[in-house]
Amino acid sequence: MLGLFYAAYGLASYAVFFAAFLYAVAFVGDLPVVPKTIDSGTPGALAPSLLVDALLLGLFAVQHSVMARPAFKRWWTKIVPPPIERSTFVLFASLALIALYAGWQPLTQPVWAVGPGPLATILDLFFWAGWGVVLISTFLISHFELFGLKQVHDRLVRREPAAPEFRTPGFYRYVRHPIYVGFILAFWSTPSMSVGHLVFAVATLAYIVIAIQFEEHDLVGVFGERYRAYRRRAGMLWPKFGGGSQP
Repeated sequence: MLGLFYAAYGLASYAVFFAAFLYAVAFVGDLPVVPKTIDSGTPGALAPSLLVDALLLGLFAVQHSVMARPAFKRWWTKIVPPPIERSTFVLFASLALIALYAGWQPLTQPVWAVGPGPLATILDLFFWAGWGVVLISTFLISHFELFGLKQVHDRLVRREPAAPEFRTPGFYRYVRHPIYVGFILAFWSTPSMSVGHLVFAVATLAYIVIAIQFEEHDLVGVFGERYRAYRRRAGMLWPKFGGGSQP
């Protein structure tokens, strides 16, 4: 029964994540298929709006970084059972995103605007390509483990968790963080960049650069020289070709 509960919890957490992910596409793309987007609503005063948006972005950054650290996980799994630790992380991250969507204060002053034409089409294509890179990259490394479903399934069938495996499939042969590359493409590729959208894009880019330092420190701790060698032959956010690869 406990295994079934964990499985139901994992599925529910994944459902919340998937809804938040789909909403993110429309939110950032300012697509009028959701109640609120990055540029919808009545703009308020600049300073209070910036403060609110910064706090919302900071909430996600702190949650996402702190809960991903090994030291926190060791403490956290004394409270949350290990099979649902990842699902809980995914759920909290999704709730932080939902809070960001709900509380975001639009700043609609234009930074740049590209009229209909080839350049606008190219920017739109890069936007969709970015989200595609994000999704494909999760499946390359194990989508269901990344979002907690494999862990609860293993508990349900009483399978011991596998040891961490170092692989560099697909995009990972040439760039170490293709998921982040996809987000950068999606957040910056827009024919119409507002002040609010720029704040979002700059803040998330800064977070990505900082988060990578923590993540790679943890990966070196797990894989040692294998990961150091990988850093030498694959780019961080820009693909490096001709450096060799490892299956």
